[in-house]
Formats: sequence, C-alpha cells, structure tokens
Amino acid sequence: MKYLIFGNGYLGNKFHRKIDGSEITDTDIANIDAVELILEEKKPNVVINCAGVTGKPNIDWCEDHKEEAMYSNVVGPLNLAKACLDKDIFFVHLGSGCIYQGDNDKKGFSEEDIPDITSMPSFYSLTKFVSEYMLKNFPVLQARLRMPLDSESGPRNLITKITNYENVINEPNSMTVIDDLINAVIELIEKRKTGIYNVTNPGEITHKEILDMYKELVDPNFKYTLISLEELNKITKAGRSNCILNTRKLEEEGIKLPEIHETVRMVLKNYK
Repeated sequence: MKYLIFGNGYLGNKFHRKIDGSEITDTDIANIDAVELILEEKKPNVVINCAGVTGKPNIDWCEDHKEEAMYSNVVGPLNLAKACLDKDIFFVHLGSGCIYQGDNDKKGFSEEDIPDITSMPSFYSLTKFVSEYMLKNFPVLQARLRMPLDSESGPRNLITKITNYENVINEPNSMTVIDDLINAVIELIEKRKTGIYNVTNPGEITHKEILDMYKELVDPNFKYTLISLEELNKITKAGRSNCILNTRKLEEEGIKLPEIHETVRMVLKNYK
C-alpha cells in the first residue's frame, strides 16, 4: 500500500516516520491544481491529510485570520477529498474533537452527537466542524483527536505547551497520545473503515494531573499556577474547548487504546 501524507508539520511527520515507505508533501491542499498534480505524480493508494492551521502561538490567531483559517481548514480538506474520490484513493482526514464543550451528561460525546454551532468556542472549532460535517457525506475516514501529546519535546506537543504556560486550568479532557493515534488509524485503514471515529485514549485527565506527573517523573523543581476557566477567558481571544469524547465506536472495531493516565505516565518517562 502506498501512502501519501499531506502536511509537513507535527502530525504529518509523526505519521511519515511511523509508516514505512510513506511519502510526505507540503502541497497546498486548497490549491486543487497542485493537489491533482501530485496525486497523478505519486499515485498513492491512501492519502492522509494532516494539513491545516491551528495558529501560532495558539488558536487565538484564527480569530484575526479567519480567511486563512477557512482556506486551510475548510476549503483544503474538501478539495483534497474531491481529488481523492475522483481517483478512487482512500482518503483519511484528521479532524478534531474540539467542537464540543462538557461531558454530555457523563456519557461523553459520540460521533453522532451534533455540537451546538451557536456556542462554538472559537473560529478554529467552527472550521473543524464545518469540514467534518461536509466530509461525513462521503466515503472517507475521519479520525478525531484532542490535545495531542507524545514523548518528543516540541511546540505542538501538549506536554511542552503546558510546561511553558504561566498559568494552566484544571478542567477534565479527552486527550490523544500520538503513537496510539497512528496505530489506530492504520488499523482503521486496513479495515477500510469510513465515517467519523473518536480517536482519544479512554478516560479523562486534567492539566494538573499531567503536571503533577511531570514533577514526579521529569522535573521535581517544576512549578505551575492554576487559574479558573473564567480567568482564562479574560486573557484569551477565543474560548477553549474542554470536553470528553466517547470511544465506544472505536472499541467496537476491536481497537482498544491504553487508558489515558497509564499512557501519559509512560510518555512522561520517555519524555524525560
């Protein structure tokens, strides 16, 4: 099977390094001519879309750059999906669970739960919802992830992010360990599954729990300051999604990821 990965960034390179023989490209996915050209040149069987923008240093950027965010996060995935469908290429899109708020009455949000678009926390979240909602009408695989983290330090790794924040909140969230994400996506591809899947590690965890583990396992001198969600909202342009996703659908495919506390502890040991 020949894989072509779009998006020469954090997630794209993680997939590229893990999938033997895969190729990666920084082709602009919103440029349909460029997309069709490289698909014709590389002739992949599977395309994984890891391209898109979250903004630098964070999603507040999207609030001031709505056109660019729409171009990359909505126009791009739809263009790429059309090109792949026209050529009968299996298309995988990495989506986001950051379109919800809360825990859905302790049940977690399933793939069938429609978020309240009127209370979308940020423009970034809105772009991810729009692309997902459009793509769900076609035979493509969409893998939702949240707050990705792994054992390699970097600006997109949640561990690196929160250890560099002056203040952190203490809200429970679903999160995704990158190695587990890649393994799950590869298995879904091999099963030729389409539709939306929540690909987060079972359970929920807070930034405080991660930072306490970080102090225990990585740096005993590390210090942090907790602030409330209300205080955070006063210093950010965009709201932040804090939510729990239900992973039952993935588990029903026989894909059981490690529980989040267990796997974060292992990640932190390697991170050190």
